[in-house]
Amino acid sequence: MKTILFLFILSVSLFSKVDINLSHTKIKHGTTFAVVLQSDMKLSQAPNVIYKNKTFQMFTIKGSIKKYRAFIPIDYYSKKQKENVQVTYKTNDNLIKKNYDIEIIYGNYKQNEIIKVSKGKVTLSNKNKTRSTKEYNTVYKNVYSKITPYDLTLNSPFQYPMESKITSDYGNARIYNGKTKSYHTGTDYRAKVGTNIYSTNNGIVVLTMHRFYLGNVIYIDHGRGAFSYYSHMNNFDVKKGQKVKKGQLIGTSGKTGRITGPHLHYALRLYNTTVDPLQYTELYNKILKLYQ
Repeated sequence: MKTILFLFILSVSLFSKVDINLSHTKIKHGTTFAVVLQSDMKLSQAPNVIYKNKTFQMFTIKGSIKKYRAFIPIDYYSKKQKENVQVTYKTNDNLIKKNYDIEIIYGNYKQNEIIKVSKGKVTLSNKNKTRSTKEYNTVYKNVYSKITPYDLTLNSPFQYPMESKITSDYGNARIYNGKTKSYHTGTDYRAKVGTNIYSTNNGIVVLTMHRFYLGNVIYIDHGRGAFSYYSHMNNFDVKKGQKVKKGQLIGTSGKTGRITGPHLHYALRLYNTTVDPLQYTELYNKILKLYQ
């Protein structure tokens, strides 16, 4: 009887099927790719994705212990080259490793976006350098270093923060007062002072503050390493610790921080990596629809 039982378990293990799909084989720097794993049997533990020596836990899709997904950020400064993506999972306590190649390609971002601001916003005084560093440390402690291990979107697709013309895309190399200083870390929407801004998905407000560069800014945690943030705002209609729903009014646009005029700077950070928020939205919604 024991022999028969053993053979049955072995048979199940041998013929169990695990499908792994990557959303991209070629991916632009500064964007996101997805990994989806589907199994016809329960896994011993949640699978992982290993990319560039970092381990990203895969999370269940709608609570199914046979379906998992992970969204992996590609840093803007990644080099054009092939990279290994390894997916690991366990069946009957046997560790399985699957390796895949993805190719990082050039994003064709705009290279000469000229912006003129006051000199003090480009060459910082010692006081403002100290202030800027302190602000970043506050954000890192409360936002970037945190990973909520469960989904706060409630399996809801992302929407846009407002309906308006996009005046500057993610990834543009910016020249401030004649000097290349940075790349654009988000998407700018045309918005006069007082235009309504809405949360792009369900989540929790983890921080509201005034920053030297970003002005009045709101950070919203959507779970599983994803945070959206909304900058240069005029006023806040939500506060730290508050749960928000997708499409909820969170405040209005303004002209605070380092700007040339009123607008909304909308950005998204995934596992402490800034990525194209619109590409992430498109990918997230697509994966949500394909794997119900």
